[in-house]
Amino acid sequence: MTRKEALLCLGVESTAHTFGCAVVAGDGRILSDARAVYRAPEGKGIHPREASRHHIDRSSGALGDALASAGVSMKDIDLVGYSAGPGLGPCLRVGAVVARTVAGYYKKPLVPVNHALGHIELGAMLTGASDPLVLLVSGGHTMILAFLEGRWRVSGETLDITVGQLLDQFGRSAGFSSPCGGRIEELAGRSNKEHYHSLPYVVKGNDVSFSGLLTAAIRQASSDDNNGNEEEEKKERLEAVCYSLQETAFAMLAEAVERALSFTGKKEMMIVGGVSANRRLAEMLQAACARHGARFYSCPIKYAGDNGAQIAWTALSEYAATGKKVAVKDASVTQSWRLDTVDVSWRRTVAAPA
Repeated sequence: MTRKEALLCLGVESTAHTFGCAVVAGDGRILSDARAVYRAPEGKGIHPREASRHHIDRSSGALGDALASAGVSMKDIDLVGYSAGPGLGPCLRVGAVVARTVAGYYKKPLVPVNHALGHIELGAMLTGASDPLVLLVSGGHTMILAFLEGRWRVSGETLDITVGQLLDQFGRSAGFSSPCGGRIEELAGRSNKEHYHSLPYVVKGNDVSFSGLLTAAIRQASSDDNNGNEEEEKKERLEAVCYSLQETAFAMLAEAVERALSFTGKKEMMIVGGVSANRRLAEMLQAACARHGARFYSCPIKYAGDNGAQIAWTALSEYAATGKKVAVKDASVTQSWRLDTVDVSWRRTVAAPA
């Protein structure tokens, strides 16, 4: 397929705080990527109703920006993909309505996409990873996955909250607004190993648990044992707890990933999702990969978070392989849609090394 003949897909993403639209070509070119992000008040998380209202207000602007930046109109678009889940119900429904409307009006094929699968497939396309062990880390996911017999199979996951929720809930307790990962990484960088606070480290088999870590970190950050905690002492304590929180949580993930590399024999490892932008986590995973002779891949930071390009590229892959689409009247959303229930027909299982 030549550049001129490549299919064009409009992808619509709306699972949580981001409403995104992007135009992607079947040859892998990302022609545009427009996003509008809902910002929660300081110390607050994402309120589904408020986020959905934000998406309603910003959807037409994001759609127009995506088409304009790509230099195309809806008449040039060959198909429409939308995030059908998992995610926040009110937010998902806004994206689905936008996708159904444009697909129905312009008579374009409509393809529902699993949001988690979008993270993986766009990451693989951008990095060139062909058969990786995948660590998907975001506000909605913490999973270790390997592809086998037509699906991404879970090799390990969180038993309670995700690592993204861990960072956001701790950040909100400190007065930050979601998403909090970047702020915590910044504060952690000001501390060092000499200021490490012992925190619960829970790895069960190849699964992890973060709820006890969260409780302990909040308690330590709010501790008042320094003669009334002057402002500077509070600041230093928060930095130290941010550092300790990252070191503990990321070490847990690195241990689970290293065990999965040993078990699967994979020679590639890829991290995707919003938390993949954290440099300290990348450092730990690179070290784990080096010990196993595996090549490390990380989704480019620009596309680590939620975006329409991941939806568009996955919809293109699905449509090119199977021609599957849904009628506008049947297009729906699913708040809880497990990635390991999704058939991935365009990938092939690679034989494990002898």
